[in-house]
Amino acid sequence: QKQGGLARTLILTVLGKLQVGSLTMVEQDETLLFGSKTDPEGPHAEVHVHDLDLYRRILTGGTIAAGETYIEGLWSSPNLTEVTRAFSGNMAMLEAMSDQQNWLLRLALKTTHWGRRNTAARSRENIAAHYDLGNEFFSLFLDPSMMYSAAVFPTPQSDLAAASQHKLQLICEDLELKPEDHLVEIGTGWGGMAIYAAEHYQCRVTTTTISKEQFDYAVEAVKKRGLQDRITVLFDDYRDLEGQFDKLVSIEMIEAVGHQFYDTYFGTLSRLLKPDGKAVIQSITMTDQRYEQARDAVDFIKRYIFPGGCLPSLNVISNAVANVTDMQLSGLRDITRDYADTLQDWHDTFLTQLDQVRAMGFDDRFIRMWRYYLSYCEGGFRERIIGTYQITMTKPYYRPN
Repeated sequence: QKQGGLARTLILTVLGKLQVGSLTMVEQDETLLFGSKTDPEGPHAEVHVHDLDLYRRILTGGTIAAGETYIEGLWSSPNLTEVTRAFSGNMAMLEAMSDQQNWLLRLALKTTHWGRRNTAARSRENIAAHYDLGNEFFSLFLDPSMMYSAAVFPTPQSDLAAASQHKLQLICEDLELKPEDHLVEIGTGWGGMAIYAAEHYQCRVTTTTISKEQFDYAVEAVKKRGLQDRITVLFDDYRDLEGQFDKLVSIEMIEAVGHQFYDTYFGTLSRLLKPDGKAVIQSITMTDQRYEQARDAVDFIKRYIFPGGCLPSLNVISNAVANVTDMQLSGLRDITRDYADTLQDWHDTFLTQLDQVRAMGFDDRFIRMWRYYLSYCEGGFRERIIGTYQITMTKPYYRPN
């Protein structure tokens, strides 16, 4: 029996059910095509198998193992995002595989000696907790305003820097920012939003973060621009903020909140706003239909990139707003495709900076992890397994300008 054995047979049987696009598996002495290459929309993915142990690892470890085995070099691809698009586009098939995993695994353990093999991924010591990677690392691939969130491209020809500014402009317009407003921001990032609002709308901004790296960077950036009189950067948990503000913004911070704290998050947003206030949050979302299942599952991102992260769904956000606040949802902008384009831009730039990445002490394993993360997210957005929205909320006494 060919090396890879039963696991290979079982995985290839599942791949035979591919419904969207195509997947070509290139092994040393065999090339296998699944799905249809004539599907104009694609995705058309190609996987080069460097070690047939890949099949056992994926059978026992599912989609997390797909990422781990890429990091370890068991497979590669000329276009990684096409592979993650193929995963996302065939989600139903993958979930059937997860359900099968349990009984297939029992069967496999009985028929071979896999039970004695160490199936744990190799040490994860090199995998850094996300926000400790350092400002310098992120500056290698983010736009000059250091926005680590979805940009919005005004035209297909726009570059990332312009798209980042356009995203901030849209948020400020949605907030109807005025010079006399005091804006509170939950989750400073590297200060791009606060600086944009203060410079373009002359308003006051109070912004808070719990990342020391980002706090230091933002304080310095504010000083450099001479905006200390308008922008206050705090190193506080958002739940500890006091006072009431005219407007509130929170860009892709809800993903770090955790599902058990959504009520706290929205309750705090509501408490921080004046009775006529307005808020805009930007959030990555899971589909409503998959939320419950995804909430409790651990995937590649939760294990390696954002421990403790959790994506809400639009319905979950809407319910929290209804249950614990007096706010109304008043606007929704779908920027899902823009996030895919943003990630593609980050990835392309990252690949031009590999010498600097290595000079900073990151090894090829880390580089493959980071590439997989960027492609995994881009593929998810392209196939709309995950989404991104700018959501506007208003307090009871809000009236339009």
